Amino acid sequence: MKRICVFAGSKAGGRPSYREAAAELGRLLAGRGIGLVYGAGRNGLMGAVADAALAGGGEVIGVIPDSLMDVEPPHEGVSELRIVRSMHARKALMERLSDGFIALPGGLGTVEETMEMITWAQLGYHAKPVGLLNAGGYFEGLLAFLRHASAEGFVQPENLDLFSAEADPAALLGAMARYAPPSHIRMRREIEEG
Repeated sequence: MKRICVFAGSKAGGRPSYREAAAELGRLLAGRGIGLVYGAGRNGLMGAVADAALAGGGEVIGVIPDSLMDVEPPHEGVSELRIVRSMHARKALMERLSDGFIALPGGLGTVEETMEMITWAQLGYHAKPVGLLNAGGYFEGLLAFLRHASAEGFVQPENLDLFSAEADPAALLGAMARYAPPSHIRMRREIEEG
């Protein structure tokens, strides 16, 4: 993997372990020569993962819609800043630039972006690994919901294999390196540029 897209909160959350996990992930990415693609923020967990990757000499590409430039000013130290027209264009570009996706703890936007990447994998729009960094058990509720949705017949059981969840950043990167798309997934056309 040359680059991994990280979806993360623009806030730090209520536990120091969230920031620690974000920083550890950034250090690991830089140390392994894996570039970071993310939402360009300088605050919260977004800022923590970017700061750590930059401190380790890693490539950091921020992608932000022009409408958010004043609301969430971008990190000034990124290697490259891409400004796009919409949230849809942001996700499409992040997908194209990345070889995999990791969700750190975050809010509605983080969950939405992550679920979209899992859905795109389910539909065969990409065959890239998706991981949840379950720092402090943050994603336990989401994982329980997905198992419930599968038990209720809304999610095929094999689609629960479209992503990995680990509490440790190194373990998550290892699981993602071993990822192979489930055999029932048929690849479809590339996502159209937004």
